[in-house]
Amino acid sequence: MASNLLIVESPAKAVTLKKYLGKDFEILATYGHVRDLIPKSGAIDTEHDFAMQYEIIARNSKHVDAIAKAAAQADHIYLAPDPDREGEAIAWHVAELLKSKRNLKNKSMQRVVFYEITQSAVREAVAHPREISIPLVNAQQARRALDYLVGFNLSPLLWRKIRPGLSAGRVQSPALRLIVERELEIEAFRSQEYWTVHLDSQKNSQPFTAKLFQYQGKKLEQLGIASETEYRKIFDNISAAKLPPRVVRVEKKAKQRYAAAPFTTSTLQQEAARKLGMPTDRTMRIAQQLYEGIDIGGQTVGLISYMRTDSVTLAQEALQEIRSYIAAQFAPDYLPKTAPVYKSKAKNAQEAHEAIRPTSIARTPESMREFLTIDQARLYEMIWKRTLACQMAPARFDTVSLDIRLGGDDTLFRASGQTLIFPGFIAVYQESTDDSEEEENKKLPPLEEGETIPLDKLYGEQHFTQPPPRFSEASLVKTLEEHGIGRPSTYASIISTLQAREYAMLDKKRFKPTDVGRVVIRFLTEHFTRYVDYGFTAQMEDELDEISDGKRDWIPVLNDFWHPFTALIQDKKNIERKDVTQELIDEACPKCGKPLATRLGKRGNFIGCTAFPECDYTRNLTNEADAGEARKELGSDPVTGLPVLLLRGPYGYYIQLGEVEAGSKTKPKRISWPKELPPDAADLAAATQLLQLPKELGLHPESGKKIIVNIGRFGPYVGHDGKFKSIPKGDSVFSIHLERAVALLAEARTSNTVIRELGAHPDDQKPVEVCNGRYGPYVKHGKVNATLPKDLSPEEITLQEGLALLAERVAKGPSLKKTTAKIKSAVPKKPAVPKESAAAKKPAATKKPAATKKPAATKKLAVPKKTAATK
Repeated sequence: MASNLLIVESPAKAVTLKKYLGKDFEILATYGHVRDLIPKSGAIDTEHDFAMQYEIIARNSKHVDAIAKAAAQADHIYLAPDPDREGEAIAWHVAELLKSKRNLKNKSMQRVVFYEITQSAVREAVAHPREISIPLVNAQQARRALDYLVGFNLSPLLWRKIRPGLSAGRVQSPALRLIVERELEIEAFRSQEYWTVHLDSQKNSQPFTAKLFQYQGKKLEQLGIASETEYRKIFDNISAAKLPPRVVRVEKKAKQRYAAAPFTTSTLQQEAARKLGMPTDRTMRIAQQLYEGIDIGGQTVGLISYMRTDSVTLAQEALQEIRSYIAAQFAPDYLPKTAPVYKSKAKNAQEAHEAIRPTSIARTPESMREFLTIDQARLYEMIWKRTLACQMAPARFDTVSLDIRLGGDDTLFRASGQTLIFPGFIAVYQESTDDSEEEENKKLPPLEEGETIPLDKLYGEQHFTQPPPRFSEASLVKTLEEHGIGRPSTYASIISTLQAREYAMLDKKRFKPTDVGRVVIRFLTEHFTRYVDYGFTAQMEDELDEISDGKRDWIPVLNDFWHPFTALIQDKKNIERKDVTQELIDEACPKCGKPLATRLGKRGNFIGCTAFPECDYTRNLTNEADAGEARKELGSDPVTGLPVLLLRGPYGYYIQLGEVEAGSKTKPKRISWPKELPPDAADLAAATQLLQLPKELGLHPESGKKIIVNIGRFGPYVGHDGKFKSIPKGDSVFSIHLERAVALLAEARTSNTVIRELGAHPDDQKPVEVCNGRYGPYVKHGKVNATLPKDLSPEEITLQEGLALLAERVAKGPSLKKTTAKIKSAVPKKPAVPKESAAAKKPAATKKPAATKKPAATKKLAVPKKTAATK
């Protein structure tokens, strides 16, 4: 039995660390957090110093048992979760659980942190353990308490005032406010027209363009020429000039551009979104894989340092290796005399010692490509190049600016350009920007002051001012960081929550608030202004940082937040729901004359009368009257003579044959209108074809049973023998033939086939396979199936990723439907009771069941106290 036990968060690290530390170490994983607050109100005792009631997370209880069993046999216990606040809290929770067991009270437990999973870093960390940092634990507990108190008290208010199932978060709400306020800016924006005047010329067959920047002694601003009339007046005046254009000023300057700092968590998320189109959650997941280790020739190697960091510094050993690599691979000019030093823009960058970097610059992207998935290779290449570039010499440019006179001494055109003299770091990597692309270098021909040039063309261009762009993932992360909202490690979860709650949606990779998101943020900004204020949220982050530094006690911070917050919650419980979900507009109801308002319904916002329910007037936001269902008569059916109607119901448009007759139990025939066709295109011919559905195409060549074609709630399909297959977009429900339908049904039969085998499962050596199922690709091991996330393709998934998905699926337990079905099948049916005589009808006295024991109350756990080592 190993004499040392090392406890980490992720099982993916265990194999690698075992190789580094040898047979004297047993490595076990917690699989994330081991304890959390009990999932109900009252988990935090606000009257007694915010004492927290924790319980073991059910899915991780077996891992806790395994750790306790191994700890009983070990001489030394090393707590090595990730090196951040969450990791420090996990280490403390594990220590508290082990101390609660009698046989483990006096065990030696120490904290170990490493920022890269390499043999030297891991052994160095184990050789120099430390005590658990209680200030970091307190900071994490304070953050968890704040999020819990906001969620459990503000969310129920949203349920009552807006809609069930909503949630409000301490950090997600300010993020949503940013998105909503940007949308309001866009809606309020009024575009302005403006014009620019340009001059085209050339020298030695090298063309260039100059722009009018000064007219009759007055410098032109962006909107200086506000209309075509003004432009025409200026254009006619300048074009009447008899003298050719003359160069009156030539200014040359040397300019340097320096490389961007190495990646932090925030800048990695931004750059991956810009350059690679990766969502923040996928970026962090892939970075975690690169950090935990990749199988390279039978050996697992951590390729990057820890990816949750605010720091832009690099370790001295890494700097020396990078500089040696530059000296060996590039000309001498590319290596600066001294290593560039970068300063963090974050207010408090204490939680990690280094920026995100390759664990060895010698592992080039080309040499690693065969061991990585496509996404892993792309992200690693970006990290590698950025790290290398940050230690290279700056790029050097020659810039040239020309002033050209035309049409008078005080009317000037300006042309500017630059020439790259020395690429420096640009030879390796160049940072992207959020909403504009890097302009190409414009080269100007060599010109001298006083030189006349030909006028090839004089012309104007019309422009219109543009509204501010919606937030992309990159620009939202950047803005959150600028405001100090949340921590870089929380940005991915903030963005995921906003989309999961349907508060915001991505439209062309830009965030657009939903109607629900608008109403929620309007309610919060009107009634909880302080708590969604950007400055207040940033101040809370500063206070949490001060707690982690040991400069503040966490209990007073929570007290200062809780008492005014809970008083405000009580005060707002009497708000009328209609005052929250509706917003008055400057218009009277055409039916009753009362004011109209936008209101939130099941399908989004609509305009309705404020006198509801007395007045039932409603219309949609496009001013189309909505009388329940849209109605359009297309003509009469040629066979039955009944009217053919286009109607709109809760699931969209549909065709109906005949009217609904009062008192009749027979409903008229209905068929869904195809979603891919606009309702405006509906005519009698198309409707008649639809009403012929379901249509029989013929008999299946194998079974002899009929094949039908129809349109259902989820679109057109072919059906055969109780099985169905959707008709692809390339095929038409009207023209599909029997042979094509048979082929589609064959695809449906083989849809659960194995796409590829990932390898053997380490527990039983049975294969782990990627299969294609009815609802898309999934990973399979034995009887366990785990759906692939949308951003993970079947061709790119690795065995390591597949094992993680399967472990997560097992931890969730059996699905509710299957469990319910098993319970129902296990309950025996009541046997038929024979008729009995009157005397026998009196039931026999039944024995009362023994009273079941009530579960023991969850014990309140003590708040961690500062030890002498942490004071």
